[in-house]
Amino acid sequence: MGTVVDDAASVEFHAFFERHYAELSRLARLLTGEPDAADDLAADALLALWHRWDRVRAADHPVAYARGVVANLARTRVRSAVRERRRISLFWSQRDERTEDPDVAGVVDVQSALRRLPFRKRACVVLRHAFDLSEKDTALALGISVGTVKSQTSKGMAELQKLLGAQGAPHRVHAVTARTTEAGGRDR
Repeated sequence: MGTVVDDAASVEFHAFFERHYAELSRLARLLTGEPDAADDLAADALLALWHRWDRVRAADHPVAYARGVVANLARTRVRSAVRERRRISLFWSQRDERTEDPDVAGVVDVQSALRRLPFRKRACVVLRHAFDLSEKDTALALGISVGTVKSQTSKGMAELQKLLGAQGAPHRVHAVTARTTEAGGRDR
């Protein structure tokens, strides 16, 4: 059961919500250019405000504070979308090559070995060897440092060499993963 102060804060927040939700949603839509996401961003902002309502209501300009929260959430959403677009363009912009008579047994072996790697090692190995991305581009695609790409690729290749046999494992991984990705095959 709430106290008088809690009830008063709840009523005050509800009134603030009713007065400013539409404005905050419109701000989110204009900042992101995404009408579908605007209501969600405004709701997320108001939820964050509710969690800090004592500070917000004590502020000189609570609406300005609310606008700042919406702007920060919108900035985060836009940055995330830009990163996602970069990742997609890195994956799909590679050259199209076809291979005659693929080594089906080799493909199965490499795919099975790749599935046994933890995700980050697998992603580094595939991006570096199948997509021929640089360490920098791989780091950008995965949102990690170049040093992490180097260590995870090295460790991943060492694990693959153990799983596939040391002789020619890097070449097999490159050849098989390149064929699989170019032919449209995907690990489901």
